[in-house]
Amino acid sequence: MELTAAFTLRGVRQVKAGITVVDGIELAIPYGEIVALVGPSGAGKTSLLRLLNRLDDPVCGEILYRARPITQYPVQELRRKVGFVFQTPVMFPGTVRDNLHVALALGGEPGQDADTRIAEALALAELDHALCDREGDRLSGGQKQRVNIARALLTSPEVLLMDEPTSALDPETADRLMETTRRLSRERHLTVVMVTHRLSEARRTSDRTIVLERGRVVASGSTADVFGSTANPMLRAFLDAEK
Repeated sequence: MELTAAFTLRGVRQVKAGITVVDGIELAIPYGEIVALVGPSGAGKTSLLRLLNRLDDPVCGEILYRARPITQYPVQELRRKVGFVFQTPVMFPGTVRDNLHVALALGGEPGQDADTRIAEALALAELDHALCDREGDRLSGGQKQRVNIARALLTSPEVLLMDEPTSALDPETADRLMETTRRLSRERHLTVVMVTHRLSEARRTSDRTIVLERGRVVASGSTADVFGSTANPMLRAFLDAEK
């Protein structure tokens, strides 16, 4: 199983401000799938996500990326392979093109084909190329989030981590962004691990769902199974809350 897993977590525990936020997690996250992390507020979803590209390190336990401990990867190399899209889009000063050049520079390959690669990333993120010369702070929330996805794609990642990427978007824009995410996963065999508080989004977009509560995995499996056949009454009430 580990050969097909993007990430394997063994006894992973994380503590913040004296509170255990991730509590002894054992988990395999498959390669090439969209995996949704859901659960009540404070369940440890974002804390778990941040461990996967070493924005934070666990206090104990081991995390493997493609069967190799993630501590063995140079951090910059790991973050090229494992991109992160934050809940609030981060825009650097300057135009959209300036923002995307930052990613090329971080990837160590600005190169002569920079404009071609930028055009490809914009197309993948379904952004109009005419936005290239627009100042980043003049974009809508949905456009900013797509620039963040395009920027992440420019390092040719194998995994995209997304922390509530649609939380600030209206439902229609959110749906379109999730459709883009699903298409990218299929076309590029991209593993996507996304935190979402919108259960309908998890149900519609993900292949697999992991339910966290108080830092522990309380359900994990195919999205259809998790949403369809969970018998635990408290978990059932949570999963049915958005119906």
